[in-house]
Amino acid sequence: MISLDGLSNTWDDFFKDEFQKEYYLKLDSFVKKEYLEKNIYPTKENIFSIFKEVPLKDIKVVILGQDPYHKAGQAHGFAFSVMPGVRKPPSLVNIFKEIKTDIGCDIPDSGYLGGWARQGVFLMNTCLTVEEGKPNSHKGKGWEVLTDEVIKYIVEDKNPKVFMLWGNDARKKKKLINNEKHLVLETVHPSPLSAYNGYFGCKHFSKANSYLNANNRQEIDWCKL
Repeated sequence: MISLDGLSNTWDDFFKDEFQKEYYLKLDSFVKKEYLEKNIYPTKENIFSIFKEVPLKDIKVVILGQDPYHKAGQAHGFAFSVMPGVRKPPSLVNIFKEIKTDIGCDIPDSGYLGGWARQGVFLMNTCLTVEEGKPNSHKGKGWEVLTDEVIKYIVEDKNPKVFMLWGNDARKKKKLINNEKHLVLETVHPSPLSAYNGYFGCKHFSKANSYLNANNRQEIDWCKL
């Protein structure tokens, strides 16, 4: 499903171990068949693109979502992000609205969050693939096991981090974050269906920067995309 080429050295050992486990072999078989028979997002080459962009040692903030965008041309392996030139989905629009209220950033034209990733924001969904037009279609197939292991791996790292858990699937990961060095922020998903039930006004972005600053880590410039 994926080549390890391009992954940072801090992820190589992790993936080599996981790729040999029974759950992953079953997941790999399922996903390969799905790509052959259906429209699946993101492309195979982009499933693990956030890992290629953000080495473990650089992670300062983990933003955890549900599953990739399920419309053509949107998902590219960074949770909530779309490539330059692609119209911003409603969830991403709501994220930018909250940042404007919380931090004061103007709402950008682009929905590409590469600037965040380059600063150490690890944007991951609990499931890493989805069938076109069918949100949560790959739920329960094994991705959650892998992303559990990713969270555990990140938690073990000694540098203080902020975990933003958005939505019920993401919030289930809270039990894995048992290192007191890290800050956990949780709320509802930024989807239009739930954003007014607690996402708006959560102030996760300013809270994250306050925590990073207090722990001698450089803050995130949320205005920089």
